[in-house]
Amino acid sequence: YREQPIFSTRAHVFQIDPNTKKNWVPTSKHAVTVSYFYDSTRNVYRIISLDGSKAIINSTITPNMTFTKTSQKFGQWADSRANTVYGLGFSSEHHLSKFAEKFQEFKEAARLAKEKSQEKMELTSTPSQESAGGDLQSPLTPESINGTDDERTPDVTQNSEPRAEPTQNALPFSHRVSDKPCSSIANVKKIPIC
Repeated sequence: YREQPIFSTRAHVFQIDPNTKKNWVPTSKHAVTVSYFYDSTRNVYRIISLDGSKAIINSTITPNMTFTKTSQKFGQWADSRANTVYGLGFSSEHHLSKFAEKFQEFKEAARLAKEKSQEKMELTSTPSQESAGGDLQSPLTPESINGTDDERTPDVTQNSEPRAEPTQNALPFSHRVSDKPCSSIANVKKIPIC
């Protein structure tokens, strides 16, 4: 292998029975080394385990993979490319947790690597990508803003619109309205309030 192991542990390796898809079939008779490898030429992370010269695990980590702890010492993940589910039995809960931690870490790294490679591909066709992105974003933004305003703050939008209208458009009108009661009050009570 060109790659160097970046994390190694020991575990009993199992694969799901291809016929029943329920039972586990042990692929190692005893605990074997299970390692994470990073292939710098292809920018991929892989889980590899050898039993003697035979590769019993050769699984490329993809962003949509999930490692699931099914007990305190057992975990599994599905590999769609290999069309199987791998299971690992660990000697302790600590080893399982460490393996799960690394799985999450390298899965995230695989996601970032995938995004970067997509960006490189997009750079070759930047103009069309950008315009497409712009077109997609412009209708989304106002809709989402209006949506949140309507849903979250109906009072503010309802109140602010009528408030805005009289202050801007109907100032003279509102003055006239206020003048009348003032003058009538002044006439009746003969108090020059206004």
